[in-house]
Amino acid sequence: MAAVGFIGAGNMGYAIIKGIRGTGRGRELQLFAYDVSEEALGRLAEFGVTTCADETELVGKCDYIFLAVKPQQLDTVMDRIGGAVTADKVIVSICAGITAEYLCSKTLPEAKVVPVMPNTPLLLGEGATALSRNKNVSDSEFEFVKNVFASCGKVAMVPEDKMKEVIAVNGSSPAFIYLFAKAFIDYADSVGIDGAAAKELFAQSLVGSAKMLTDSGYTVDVLIKMVSSPGGTTLAGLDELYKGKLSETVTKACESCTRRAYELSK
Repeated sequence: MAAVGFIGAGNMGYAIIKGIRGTGRGRELQLFAYDVSEEALGRLAEFGVTTCADETELVGKCDYIFLAVKPQQLDTVMDRIGGAVTADKVIVSICAGITAEYLCSKTLPEAKVVPVMPNTPLLLGEGATALSRNKNVSDSEFEFVKNVFASCGKVAMVPEDKMKEVIAVNGSSPAFIYLFAKAFIDYADSVGIDGAAAKELFAQSLVGSAKMLTDSGYTVDVLIKMVSSPGGTTLAGLDELYKGKLSETVTKACESCTRRAYELSK
C-alpha cells in the first residue's frame, strides 16, 4: 500500500483528499497529513487520514509527498524537510509557479519532482489537473501520481516549461467562470427571476456547454454559430460581448495570471 502525505490541509489539500476518498477509488492508499491548523487536520478525520506531528515525520513515513501550501510558505517548509527527503521519494508540488529545479536545490539534485496544477472541482470528483515531471521520475511513479488525480477528475500532461502558463487555463479559471456566472445570476435577479432558478439554469447551461465542447465533435466557432440564429437574440447579446472585447479581456486576465506565476517562481 503506497503511503501518500500532504503537507498542507487547506482548501486544495482538502479538495484532493476528499476527491480521492469520495470516489471510493483511493481506499488502497495510506494517507498522512500535516498542517499548522488543528482545525484543518480535524476535518480530515472522516477520510481516514493519519495526522503527523510535523513535516519531517510525514516525509519519513511517506513514499509520495504532496506540497499543498502557499508558494510564499514553501521556503520555510523546504528548510524543514530538505534534509529528510531521500532519492526514493517523489515530491508532488501543487504550488503555483514552483519549479522542479527549485525543489531539487532544496533537497537533492536527483530528487523526483512532479509539478501539478489541479483545481478545486476535485472536491466533487470533477477536477481538471495538469501534470509534468522532471527526468528523475520513473514512468511507474508518474503513472501513480496521474492515477491519484484521475481518480477525481480529468488529467492532462503539459511540458514542464508550460506549467506556469497552464495555471490560467485550469487552475484559476474556475474563479473566472464563477465571476461570469455571478453576472448572469445578478442580471436574473435584477429582472425579477428567482435566484435559485437562475443559478440552476445557468449552471446546467455550463454543464451542457462543456459536454458540447468535449463530446460533440464541433469546433468552438461552429458551436457558437449553432446557437446564433440570424437576427436573433443570441447575436444581439454577442454583439455587446464583442463590443466589450470579452476575448481580449480574458486574454489579459490569463496573461496577468501567468505574470504572477513567474513572480512567484522559484
